[in-house]
Amino acid sequence: MTRFAPSPTGVLHIGGARSALFNYLFAKKHGGKFILRIEDTDKERSKKEFEDDIVEGLSWLGLEWDERYRQSERTDVYKKYLKKLVDEGKAYVSKEEVKKEGEREEVIRFRNPGGTVTFDDLIRGEISFDTAELKDFIIAKSLEEPLYHLAVVVDDHESGITHVIRGEDHISNTPRQILLLEAIGAKRPAYAHIPLILAPDRSKLSKRHGAVALTEFKKEGYLPEAMVNYLALLGWNPGGEEELFPMERLVGLFDLGKAQKGGAVFNIEKLKWFNREYLKEGGEGKIKEALEAQGVRATLPLVAALRERINTTHDIARLLEGEFSFVREKPACKKEKLVWKETSASDAAKHLEAIAEKIGSMKKFDAAALTESVMPYAEEHGRGAVLWPFRFALTGKDKSPDPFTVAAIIGKDEALARLGDAVQTLNA
Repeated sequence: MTRFAPSPTGVLHIGGARSALFNYLFAKKHGGKFILRIEDTDKERSKKEFEDDIVEGLSWLGLEWDERYRQSERTDVYKKYLKKLVDEGKAYVSKEEVKKEGEREEVIRFRNPGGTVTFDDLIRGEISFDTAELKDFIIAKSLEEPLYHLAVVVDDHESGITHVIRGEDHISNTPRQILLLEAIGAKRPAYAHIPLILAPDRSKLSKRHGAVALTEFKKEGYLPEAMVNYLALLGWNPGGEEELFPMERLVGLFDLGKAQKGGAVFNIEKLKWFNREYLKEGGEGKIKEALEAQGVRATLPLVAALRERINTTHDIARLLEGEFSFVREKPACKKEKLVWKETSASDAAKHLEAIAEKIGSMKKFDAAALTESVMPYAEEHGRGAVLWPFRFALTGKDKSPDPFTVAAIIGKDEALARLGDAVQTLNA
């Protein structure tokens, strides 16, 4: 039984998403349950929009939870444990000074028994703390307002959490929580603290290094399958050279014993590579959706050409404004631009007419058939002299895909129409 327990005080970032993924994979590998627990005891900072963002992000990744609840709905449960701790002398009410001079408020402190707490981290091995340094720490503002450590311990106990898998920044929280577990007579779960995700310079990952909120990657056109695959390999590796693992294979392979101790460096270029590979393998539907959103008909030749050139579906809009603008608009070709180097306008017109004649007689019309039909003519008369005006007549651009790909994308009738317009321009 594992849990992902985010606080809805901000959006879901890739560090949290990776923690959720590790918990999900471990639970599914062992036939257990994955619980989503919204830790909203901080009433001032917790926001509904942040909870919605967390839920949306996990759903996008395909991390389906078996149970979901909010700590704010469990006040009576925490109150029962707080009262028991106070009654047994394991916690006590203390008056604390607050910022306003002369004012004091009551809080509930845990009576720290001291001593050494040792636990066996599944990733880092044995870890020990001298708990005397923690002193008597606050566990609630009142019986009605439990704080983080108390609520976490009670929930883990009552939910039957067997494994707590979280970031290494939580290691310092563990001794307090173990002390509280012992105080309420709860069984200690196994702990596994996974490495933090670092920036390329090995500093803490932050917004200055680029997008870190999961929703930003979604908006930029990354596929959830690619994100899951990439996040799984940040701090964990099953061994071997293989890198592409769909979710079902990740579940079967996941082993905390193969998690690394050192920080995992976030590499946006590597994420782009993963996304590109998933787009090549099965991203046609996503590419079609992106094209339709741009008001462009998603023909098979266009989808195939884009699939080889994009890292994310977000790149499609940029290409349609640049190299692939010929898809949406006919080129306005200047006479001098249609002519290859030392050749003449009449030569260019002659070549385009010959190409148009070949295209007009073609029954099968795709890039391969076009290449087979036109290339022998280009080899005979000079590839640059033939293919430059051919491509420029279709695109009106210095940089674009090859003319065979372009012609297949715009179709036979449109290709013939553009060749005809170019010939008129050359003969004018």
